[in-house]
Amino acid sequence: MKAASGGYIRKLVVTGALGALAVFLGVTRLGLIPWVSGASITILHIPAIIGAILEGPLVGTGIGAIFGIFSLYQANMNPVGIDALFRNPLVSVLPRVLFPLVAWGLYALLSKWKKIPAVIVSSVVATLVHTILVLGMLVLTNGSGTLTGGAEGITVWAVIGTILVANGIPEAAAAGIISTLVVAAWLGISSGSKKSKLSSEE
Repeated sequence: MKAASGGYIRKLVVTGALGALAVFLGVTRLGLIPWVSGASITILHIPAIIGAILEGPLVGTGIGAIFGIFSLYQANMNPVGIDALFRNPLVSVLPRVLFPLVAWGLYALLSKWKKIPAVIVSSVVATLVHTILVLGMLVLTNGSGTLTGGAEGITVWAVIGTILVANGIPEAAAAGIISTLVVAAWLGISSGSKKSKLSSEE
């Protein structure tokens, strides 16, 4: 019972810590990396991927939910241009809750082969799925209409095409690199810790 309770507490702590990191990256804008043509690459979703890989689906979806709620809050505080479209929780929250499941599922499947390649593949694919889910919900909730709030005349399809090309691929690459570095470091620390415990028992 104590071990199970400790496991739940650990998952709760990790969810809160990585969720807070996602919010911090958003508030400080450190999670938005300047890119070509004035676009920005976001890494706000990466804590959810890392949480899903290290601690499982509940932690991943919990962090994703925090990220999504923060996105919803931002959209309502500053509903200008494309941000106005994220006032709908189907766009801002739902995709962020779902995509960590892809990272967890792929890692659980592929890690039986090799862990590091599993991290790379699951991070890249989960990021692409995140982008596709967000863009898909934009289509479902807005169709081919135009944006409001200072961006009249810009169609949803035009925005989707730009995001997919300018953001989707580089964000997937960034997720693959950062997630792999963090998870590899964590697995190394955990492995070393286990060895130390075994050594002390001998």
